[in-house]
Amino acid sequence: MIKRIGILTGGGDCPGLNAVLRAVAKTAMFKYGWEVFGFRDGYRGFVLNQYMKFGPDDASGILDKGGTILGTSNRDNPFNFKVEENGEAVYKDMSDVAIENARALGIDCMIIIGGDGTLSSARDFWRKGLKVVGVPKTIDNDLSGTDFTFGFMTAVDTATDAIDKLHSTAESHHRVMILEVMGRYAGWIALKAGIAGGADVILVPEIPYDINKVAEKIMERKQAGKHFSIVVVAEGAKSVKGEVVVSKVIKDSPDPVRLGGIGNKIADEIEKITGIETRVTVLGHLQRGGRPIPYDRILSTRFGVAAVELVNRSEFGKMISLKGDVITAVPLEEAVEKIKTVPPDGELVRIAKSIGVGFGD
Repeated sequence: MIKRIGILTGGGDCPGLNAVLRAVAKTAMFKYGWEVFGFRDGYRGFVLNQYMKFGPDDASGILDKGGTILGTSNRDNPFNFKVEENGEAVYKDMSDVAIENARALGIDCMIIIGGDGTLSSARDFWRKGLKVVGVPKTIDNDLSGTDFTFGFMTAVDTATDAIDKLHSTAESHHRVMILEVMGRYAGWIALKAGIAGGADVILVPEIPYDINKVAEKIMERKQAGKHFSIVVVAEGAKSVKGEVVVSKVIKDSPDPVRLGGIGNKIADEIEKITGIETRVTVLGHLQRGGRPIPYDRILSTRFGVAAVELVNRSEFGKMISLKGDVITAVPLEEAVEKIKTVPPDGELVRIAKSIGVGFGD
């Protein structure tokens, strides 16, 4: 019999997180009469026992608010947690400490909101006997087991708006404009925003590009009287030689490699080959911030309510999932088994090529 649940948001922030928290808290408190405890700053708060108890006011006025009122962290893995011993930083498995914190608070189940890293730890907690339900969150839309993650469509909307704005300045100055977007090793944001924004070239990690073919596409447009081009590139895009561009490595992070800089690399190469002035815009964290669009507010609310209903039915060890337009659930084991990438021969790539978009292949 459930009386008290815990919740945390882990990994990078994402539009719609607060909408999920709101839906979970309101459904748990008002429909079932449960108490809700939120751990601060992701798994860090879970290990250090830093939390807040939700009251009715805490779940109000946050539907359209970006970020997460609980805070989050993408550096704290409870199974390899940074602690200080004898003045030195060491890494230890602190998962048992987190489980004991939950038990001491009388928490019957944890609802864990995050991407592949956060939900991989949720799976490991489930294996250790903690009752867990996962909610898929990432702007990258790279979680297998669900058609869409909340936050993704807001990121696409932000990127599309940027492309729309770049069109006018590109056309005015007869330049090539490159927009570098996030996505890690999946090209979903680049592909969807590129199609929606009318990009001429879209470069994604799943289709290695030949820079000479990218340049050919731009020159074809110039010869046809189009003296500007828009190139959208995912941060994880790679050339036919196989290399990706890394901006930095953060040693104490569960995911130490930070991608970035591919836009500038491609710009330099395009200028050398074509002689056309090329400029770069790196959209960066603008994609992760700000108010969620209505689609994500609704999806987040559906996910949050569904997570509480899953707890009420004692269906633990699962992640909420969207299949078509139906909310369902899949085992956490399946949800984090692999990342979901863009099919190179999928419908979206085919329709983009049909309307003349180049992929550098």
